Amino acid sequence: MYPDQYKYTKEHEWVSADGTVGITDHAQKELGDIVYVDLPKPGTAVETGKSFGSVESVKAVSDIYSPVNGEVTEVNEALATAPEKLNEDPHGTAWLVKIKFSNPAEFDGLMSKADYEAYIGGL
Repeated sequence: MYPDQYKYTKEHEWVSADGTVGITDHAQKELGDIVYVDLPKPGTAVETGKSFGSVESVKAVSDIYSPVNGEVTEVNEALATAPEKLNEDPHGTAWLVKIKFSNPAEFDGLMSKADYEAYIGGL
């Protein structure tokens, strides 16, 4: 269910080696039906562990936290009109932003698929 090539955070975000960031399947299930996504504009600086946007569901609003330091280079514009895609394909077409890493070594410090699965198994 969780792609091997991604790294994961305890806040339930994933990031790929190219800087693509999204929320995990676990996160979208916890949120329920997603109705709105608030994302930063390209050029926005982001910091590890700091909120850069939010996802709103029928149940709650949840912050999205950056898994790495860097700069937003691209935003998934499709989510502005179809936020429900996050419920349908959170690890694929419903990515949130692309970030240019300030420090590529940060990627290696995030959880692997096995680490993340063990983490959510304990929740």
